[in-house]
Amino acid sequence: MTPRPRRLHLLRLLPQAWVTTSGPGGRRALYLSFDDGPHPEHTLPLLDLLAAHDARATFFLVGNRVEQHGAVVARIVQAGHTLGNHSYDHPRFEMLPLAEQLAQIDRTDQVLGAYDQRPRHLFRTPRGVLPLPLMTHLVRQRRPIAYWSYDSLDYGRRPAPELIEIARKHPPRDNDIILMHDDSNISLQMLATLIPEWKVRGFRFEALPPA
Repeated sequence: MTPRPRRLHLLRLLPQAWVTTSGPGGRRALYLSFDDGPHPEHTLPLLDLLAAHDARATFFLVGNRVEQHGAVVARIVQAGHTLGNHSYDHPRFEMLPLAEQLAQIDRTDQVLGAYDQRPRHLFRTPRGVLPLPLMTHLVRQRRPIAYWSYDSLDYGRRPAPELIEIARKHPPRDNDIILMHDDSNISLQMLATLIPEWKVRGFRFEALPPA
């Protein structure tokens, strides 16, 4: 397995106005992003690790989990990270009509806005599905879907040491958006080793600019 499957290479051919696959150019930076939280057990230790390295990240949160774990979301905002929209209850978007997809986005924007006072947020579809009608609608709104350029593979059943070796064999590059998850401790285990190594290579860790 590789952090850069063929699908990501193809997506980078699309205009950034449709699908964002890298962070702002001209920087020696990596953009950590975490899907599927907040999680009452796993998100807080991850925040502590990021703080220890003065790292900022983007958390793509699920709306109904935000409602359940608001104190965790408040901690994310207080630490200077960016909130992203990852739908309200993480459905299979390809099975929903456009109206229901948009309702998922709008409802989660409202939930997140209570914490960061922003009317809309970076949006990433569940499982990275890219329905064409939704993409077309968001392009008209000048709201690209926030994707990634580097897949940490932390959602599979591979142990963290194996994923660390994959990351060492295929290291990230300037302005990569790194896909991770904060609903298990795999990302924490990986980053405890990889952040110091990436810092030695001169990278800093930034949040994606808000929508």
